[in-house]
Amino acid sequence: MENSTEVLFFVLAAYGNIGELKYLYFCIMLLWYLSICVNNAAVIMVIFLDKRLHEPMYILLCNLLVNEIFVTTVIYPLVMSQMFSDTHEVTLPWCFLQMCCLSTSASIEFCSLAAMAYDRYVAICCPLHYNVIMNTRPVGTITVVVWMYSFVSSMFSFSYTIHLKFCGNVIDKLFCDQHLIIKLACSVSVLNKVSDLLHAFVTIVIPFSLILFSYIKILVVCQNTSEESWQKAVTTCTPQIFSLSGLFIGLIFHFIISMFNATLVSDKVRSFFTLCLLIYQPMLTPIMYGFNLPKIKQSLKRFLLD
Repeated sequence: MENSTEVLFFVLAAYGNIGELKYLYFCIMLLWYLSICVNNAAVIMVIFLDKRLHEPMYILLCNLLVNEIFVTTVIYPLVMSQMFSDTHEVTLPWCFLQMCCLSTSASIEFCSLAAMAYDRYVAICCPLHYNVIMNTRPVGTITVVVWMYSFVSSMFSFSYTIHLKFCGNVIDKLFCDQHLIIKLACSVSVLNKVSDLLHAFVTIVIPFSLILFSYIKILVVCQNTSEESWQKAVTTCTPQIFSLSGLFIGLIFHFIISMFNATLVSDKVRSFFTLCLLIYQPMLTPIMYGFNLPKIKQSLKRFLLD
């Protein structure tokens, strides 16, 4: 076993030496961060102000958009501040806080998409019972459960990580990554490994199973309906499928880099693909829903023209 010392901070080694380019990168990141917040907030405000959009589907969408702002705020300020740092050090409390928030946000993202898929399943497969099953009270309950479920599952996994003793403090990442932090531990218990796998199961596998079940049911029902009904189903489900696809592509690369030998990939390539998940996903969501869902598109036009 390696000798453990009291680690007071972690070093984010993926930044390297960017020299004078840090000013350009900072401006780009700041503009992108503000654009993400404005775009997501704009769609939220449209839904809030237009009473015709006070439907379960759009309320659940607001929950997803709030999470996009949340995860962006967790990541971007730290990344921007580290561009002007010579040491790229992050104290343990801040690193653990970011790690916990990222874990919670990932779970909220998947659970929100699962809730939206279930909403589309009820609307398309059980249209006569939709107003009974998906009214204001159940949707409010679903929203609270999504956040509580995500927070509790993340805290359960995090409770095993916070007590680890570390034999190193260098993280080859742009932000605090739970898998890489665990790798720095002098020893990892079986309980810690089991809790990590369990957290991945409740965060990804369970929501994805619900999403898969919902879309399979929708596909089966739509095969026996008219072309107009099929087109309507495709229009409402396409943004969710795009969001889910983008999320999975980013997460697959993220886990491969975190869990396996990341030295085979250059620092620039690794940093680029790591940020991609945090660049396109928060921006893709409001664009996809804002321009593809007819009701939101019409409301946006009214607010811009009036």
